[in-house]
Amino acid sequence: MNNIILKVENISKQYRLGLVGTGTISHDLNRWWHRVRGKEDPFLKVGAVNDRSAATKENYVWALRDINFEVQQGEVLGIIGKNGAGKSTLLKILSKVTSPTTGEIKTKGRIASLLEVGTGFHPELTGKENIYLNGAILGMTKAEIKQKEQEIVEFSGCQMYIDTPVKRYSSGMRVRLAFAVAAFLEPDILVVDEVLAVGDAEFQKKAIGKMKDISRGDGRTVLFVSHDMGAIQSLCDRLIVLKNGYVDFSGDIPGGINHYLKISELGSSMNYANVATDFGIEKVTFLDKDRQEVNSVMVGQKLVIRVDYKNFDKRNLSLSIGFLDNFSNFKFACRSDVLDVTYKDNIGVAYMTIDKWPLSEGSYHYNLAVHESSVMLQNIKEAGSFRVEKGDFYGTGKLPGKRGSFYIEYQWE
Repeated sequence: MNNIILKVENISKQYRLGLVGTGTISHDLNRWWHRVRGKEDPFLKVGAVNDRSAATKENYVWALRDINFEVQQGEVLGIIGKNGAGKSTLLKILSKVTSPTTGEIKTKGRIASLLEVGTGFHPELTGKENIYLNGAILGMTKAEIKQKEQEIVEFSGCQMYIDTPVKRYSSGMRVRLAFAVAAFLEPDILVVDEVLAVGDAEFQKKAIGKMKDISRGDGRTVLFVSHDMGAIQSLCDRLIVLKNGYVDFSGDIPGGINHYLKISELGSSMNYANVATDFGIEKVTFLDKDRQEVNSVMVGQKLVIRVDYKNFDKRNLSLSIGFLDNFSNFKFACRSDVLDVTYKDNIGVAYMTIDKWPLSEGSYHYNLAVHESSVMLQNIKEAGSFRVEKGDFYGTGKLPGKRGSFYIEYQWE
């Protein structure tokens, strides 16, 4: 019991749909009137489940509901779930960026968070000044920060720009420096969201290695959110799977990954409409050669992917779909501008065709992106999942290889 460094008890977070804050003055007065009479908040009895794909007539939604778990000192806890499952909300509550609607969190020691690119950085200050600012926020003295300064700069690889304002850094540079600051200023609990995906492969490997050192060497605790199942397997001791704001699984890594893959098989048609933007992919549908909707793909099958998009800004859009396996290992991508195809219509439909599906039997997921020239405008990680079934790729009834195989057309003479 003495080794428990973090305890989460009955944490729930409620939001009012469509509004910032708790809502109207009448609702706030209602809450106050119940509170002064010693009665329960009436709005805790209402609210929809956090299922982004379902319509609701409720005014409130539970982003998280009744979350309970404990973390031991030195443990690396992985937190996974589909987009919108409540992972980032949970980390923001743990990092005290936002407060829970109900429940309590008990912690021992300092928490450092890496939730978004450049978290905690002041854009007008230099990289070096931000190191000292973050250290001060963590409660460290100037002398303590000075001791770590050189290690932070060397690990980040930003030596040349350390005296340059952070607003001039690329997103990758900001992530490098932010991670180095969070890791080397010795928090008792390090909270890391999906941000490492912004860095290059070399830095991701370096960051995973550093988190292993933090937990196993220094005995500090790491909470790690990622869609990269390879990183989860390599780094984590235990796994929590969130679904619609609830803890749907808590246990060992293999069991957690298998559970996650089952709930992640989303079917073929997915919506990504966002009324806040004037451009981007809105819907993706998997079709067979007859343009009929399908829920899975067969090896060797002709696959047509319909992409509905909007482009009210009259941009010159390039659409991209990238395919990855269960462990987020990249397989291949199809980007329209590589074939000199771009899209300019206000509202349009694009079709991407693969004559013979090349990946072997198993579960896969796809990422979506929209570019204009080389600038990324939209990036949807793990946009959807799908299943590949066995098929007759070569027309001989024979299919060599195993799971993870990649089939190509070839000839012997």
